[in-house]
Amino acid sequence: MVGVLLIIGLTGLGIVLTIRSVTQNAVAPVQAIGGNLGTQIAQVLNPTPTILPDPITIIHEVRSLARLETAQYSVEKVIVAGTDQGNLDFLFGDRLLFVAHGDVIAGIDLAKMGPQDFWVDDGVLVVRLPEPEVFITALDNDKSYVFDRDTGLLTQGDINLETSARQVAEDEIERASLEDGILNQARLNAESYMTRLFRALGYPDVIYMYQEPTPDLN
Repeated sequence: MVGVLLIIGLTGLGIVLTIRSVTQNAVAPVQAIGGNLGTQIAQVLNPTPTILPDPITIIHEVRSLARLETAQYSVEKVIVAGTDQGNLDFLFGDRLLFVAHGDVIAGIDLAKMGPQDFWVDDGVLVVRLPEPEVFITALDNDKSYVFDRDTGLLTQGDINLETSARQVAEDEIERASLEDGILNQARLNAESYMTRLFRALGYPDVIYMYQEPTPDLN
């Protein structure tokens, strides 16, 4: 009798294990389909952009430069841009918060100097340097981003709003660097660099003067 019960028990255990294995094998494809479907939905909702640069490159101009870059500022600004629709903002408004990170580079343009800008007076070298100027103001696209954007219920937003925010950001970054004294820093760094150069050429004493800025006829 015990032997019969043991056989029945083992048979029942085998049936249970078989059913469990069949169930797991049947559910696995469904789970795989569900996972794949979730991945496909995520890709549809958050598509990866495809960027295809045009293989044709047009070079408009090539110029020789003699710029001595002597100061660089890295500036971060927060720009709020939007369209004012008054009481209808919740329907047609568009507002974004843009975090801009950019670099401003300043220095002196050595191409503006000539032989008349160097002379020796009582053993002292006198050098007339151009006024320092900003050479480059550019946003760092890897560090600049739209932090938040809020559009009305009945609008897709202004497609040019971010572009406008970027343009304002460049102007603000340059203005901030000018207010912080980037041109004066560029002047001091230029004098320090040029002094080391002239001393290496045998002129231990150097005095700097600055050219009158060219008037802006526009």
